[in-house]
Amino acid sequence: MSSQRSLMRALGWTDSEMQKPIIGIICAQSEIIPGHMYLDKIAEAVKEGVIAAGGKPVVVPSIGVCDGIAMGHAGMRYSLPSREVIADSAEILARAHAFSGIVFVGNCDKIVPGMLLAAVRLNIPAAFVSGGPMLAGRMHGRRLSLSSMFEAVGAYNAGRIDEAELHEYECSSCPTCGSCSGMFTANSLNCLTEALGIALPGNGTIPMVYSRRLMLAKETGAAVMRAVESGLRPRDIITPKALRNAVAVDNAIGASSNSVLHLLALAREMGLNETDFSIDTFNEVSAKVPHICKLAPAGEHYIEDLNEAGGISAVIRQLQEADLFDGSAMTVSGVTQAERVKSARVLDDAVIRPMTNPYSPTGGLAILKGNLAAEGAVVKKSAVDPAMLRHSGPARVFDCEEDAMAAISTGKIAKGDVVVIRYEGPQGGPGMREMLSPTSAIVGAGLGADVALITDGRFSGATRGAAIGHVCPEAAAGGPIGVVRDGDIIDIDIEGGRIDLRIGEEELAERLAHFVPKEKPVDGYLKRYRAQVSSASNGAVFKK
Repeated sequence: MSSQRSLMRALGWTDSEMQKPIIGIICAQSEIIPGHMYLDKIAEAVKEGVIAAGGKPVVVPSIGVCDGIAMGHAGMRYSLPSREVIADSAEILARAHAFSGIVFVGNCDKIVPGMLLAAVRLNIPAAFVSGGPMLAGRMHGRRLSLSSMFEAVGAYNAGRIDEAELHEYECSSCPTCGSCSGMFTANSLNCLTEALGIALPGNGTIPMVYSRRLMLAKETGAAVMRAVESGLRPRDIITPKALRNAVAVDNAIGASSNSVLHLLALAREMGLNETDFSIDTFNEVSAKVPHICKLAPAGEHYIEDLNEAGGISAVIRQLQEADLFDGSAMTVSGVTQAERVKSARVLDDAVIRPMTNPYSPTGGLAILKGNLAAEGAVVKKSAVDPAMLRHSGPARVFDCEEDAMAAISTGKIAKGDVVVIRYEGPQGGPGMREMLSPTSAIVGAGLGADVALITDGRFSGATRGAAIGHVCPEAAAGGPIGVVRDGDIIDIDIEGGRIDLRIGEEELAERLAHFVPKEKPVDGYLKRYRAQVSSASNGAVFKK
């Protein structure tokens, strides 16, 4: 140990510091992601909490991709693949330096899920604290978010607004740092860390610019020290019942469809098989859990409103009292969920509706199956116009996002069409790009209640409309989406959980028998990723 201590002395450590538990603070701060802008300040506050509780904190880095900036071009192919790099690099840092505990400081779409994978893989005492959401933008007395900006681009391309108004949206939509202000993927996952029990109350909803966020970070530093002392580990907290709790909260708050992908990945990292937790679990839970929060882009409320209304703790308490959330699940606070939320209450029932007056008696997500998606497809039901819950229309088929965008932007998509975008799955993309641009262009063109979009890729949490993603098996794996032809009728029944190509079984079998999937030319990490990645119905994890 003397040689190791000599290197610690080179870092300026004292004898007393070397006797303390080393707490790794894995921080994703960068200057390219708005949600990460002040993570260094969050990490400093965590350090203060660790030091006050008797630990020795060390800050180490994590990469991250801003999905909004990467959206709509080849860069988005790297977003989901970054999740595996984040998990692997956290494992390397923690194992190589023998951390006694970890605080994960992240925000945004793939960073928090990647860190969750690392937490259960490492299984050393750990806690999460995010950077928090940004505040909603304002323009002409109306509140905005990033999805408003993307939809404004669609409106501009459709000739519904001029360039001056588009610029005004650009300057107004994202007024502060933080993860984008609606119930998008980043905020969805940050809220679910509370439901999983691995983060403290408020982690999902306290805005980044509030001083309360720094207090939460200090409290998280103290919490991980208590976990180190008691031996409380992530797998004591993130258990099968905690996963089902997360699905319940996900459905109650109308969270992002991407949470399906990440919770499935987490289950596989935990070693759970499909009997324990599968894509069908989401429909099982959704059938019982009412949808009680409708936040942007589906509604007019924002994360800051949910925070003021009592936050995720208030949602959990309502679900628990209705016997829809297992309050016996342990939390990183060292107490059960039931103990932790016993004082929580709803402060605004317009934001968090009572269980007796939900937006819908069933949850905000739906898994669809049929001859077009035997392994399942995902839709954020809470953000679908009621007129589109059942829809049949002719397919307009595109082999990449860019071709679909060109058609939408030039008015070549008509009311009633079903836009099909394929070869954008985990293997086919490769990388399973989010496609906020085409969905926003459809809404911006005034077609949100008339046009559906299906893809083997995925959608941003900021998406609204009849946007059905994660169609499995994907085109690159020989799935039926790869043999859909222009003009084929596609039948969608979101309430009934069906998505079907209206052709006979024999014709479908004939098409599939002669189908040779395309393979996009890629190199570097994406080539390795394509060779290793599994189906989205399995969380798009690497094959074992």
